[in-house]
Amino acid sequence: MTPVQIELPPRPISTERLKLVPACERFASQLREYFIENRNHLQPWEPLRAEDFFEPDSVHQRLATMAHNNSSGLALHLLLISAEKGELVGDCNFTNIIRGPFQACHLGFSLAKRFEGQGLMREALTAAISYIFHAIGLHRVMANFKPENVRSAKLLEGLGFEREGLARSYLMINGVWADHVLTSLINQIPDC
Repeated sequence: MTPVQIELPPRPISTERLKLVPACERFASQLREYFIENRNHLQPWEPLRAEDFFEPDSVHQRLATMAHNNSSGLALHLLLISAEKGELVGDCNFTNIIRGPFQACHLGFSLAKRFEGQGLMREALTAAISYIFHAIGLHRVMANFKPENVRSAKLLEGLGFEREGLARSYLMINGVWADHVLTSLINQIPDC
């Protein structure tokens, strides 16, 4: 199916404490620092990362790809920037955007360890999901997590995501095929 161009936010999506900014190459040094600082924190939930993943050129290339996917309608990659200090605190990504009768995407997110427990990801995802439903017009957002990821389970449940099942050996995470809980959130806005 041919991707449909999505409307990127004309300016950052703002919340009380955050600005959600479409990923672009100007954030390369901040994103690199974020990944290096949070390497051990994120490792249990992500694929194994080769050393070159953390190199400046690699980070630059990933951001260029994210920006391309944003502009082509394949994804919406957002960086979470602290409104107070302007530092990158996390990210949220709406990927695999499918149009046609499905109108859905997958959600992924991460937050720096030192910002956990402050409600920042809930704040960010509330605004980002609203944008995905209202401005982009998607019907379904799917989010999957390892069963032992209690923080993600609580967050998604609090946002209204419903459990749909368990996928055995779903993704290779941290070098091992891992089961994942499948959840989704349905856009409750009536169709026009």
